[in-house]
Amino acid sequence: MRNTLLSFSILLILTSFNLPSFSQNQKLNFFDPSPTYDQQRMKIIGVTAGAMYVSSMFGLYELWYKNYPQSSFHFFDDNGEWLQMDKGGHCVVAYYLGSLGIDVLNWAGVKKNQATWYGGLVGAAYNTTFECLDGLSSEYGFSIGDMTANFAGAFICIGEQLAWGQQRIQLKFSYHHSPEADLRPDLLGNDFPSNAIKDYNGLSDWVSINMYDFMNRSSAVPRWLNVAFGYGADGMLGARMNPVSYNGNDLPNLDRHRQYYFSLDVDLSQINTKSKAVNTAFDLLNLIKVMFPSLEYNRVTKFLFHPFYF
Repeated sequence: MRNTLLSFSILLILTSFNLPSFSQNQKLNFFDPSPTYDQQRMKIIGVTAGAMYVSSMFGLYELWYKNYPQSSFHFFDDNGEWLQMDKGGHCVVAYYLGSLGIDVLNWAGVKKNQATWYGGLVGAAYNTTFECLDGLSSEYGFSIGDMTANFAGAFICIGEQLAWGQQRIQLKFSYHHSPEADLRPDLLGNDFPSNAIKDYNGLSDWVSINMYDFMNRSSAVPRWLNVAFGYGADGMLGARMNPVSYNGNDLPNLDRHRQYYFSLDVDLSQINTKSKAVNTAFDLLNLIKVMFPSLEYNRVTKFLFHPFYF
């Protein structure tokens, strides 16, 4: 990946302040990694990351924790909830933020190994904040399972970077609004931002593999084409089991089941345009699995073909 979300945000901040120089090397393009350690870029990263951290914590509090009472710190075993879709989400987010952390430290000229380890652990460290907030919420608790998923995502990112110097196997997600969200808006969200976080029926986690990187360089396979394997779940109106009613109204008897997908994907980081800003925007969006025809298998309906699945 090139400089993704954070570098794009840095660009916006620098532009708004109209700073005349982005680097100690005046000829270095803003989007290009610095060949040597650049203290000015590190300061920019620190300020921008801090601002993004505070704003994201505020947004998450408003979406997730605001309406729940607080408690003393405690642990909670949630490994049996949501058919493990929440664990997949933790893994994907930690992976993505880790790869982003590596990118921005490389951008600032940090040594490769240091950038890989420190940057790769950014996602796990960021997600740990959520676990601490969970630990202080009476509705949740500090989850060892979530922490395991956080570090799994981080070490997938770090391992690929150490082995190949790039991310050949990417973790992504997709989301579509599910019918279940309309039945339990209190739990699954009542608008798009909250649905995309809470509605595990509409979320899918993907392992997206760049085929070109594993083939002979003379291969005719497009450099940007990936093959993707997905995991999802459906029929969930509660974390562990479905309630029979909501607000005095009967709820349908839904079968909770897992879903497995096979599809194609696009590695947006491999699409190069003449605009480095556009390239960076593509990198920003590379967390999202591109809509493609998909084959689904689940134990209820067996095989299903989706002409377009997101």
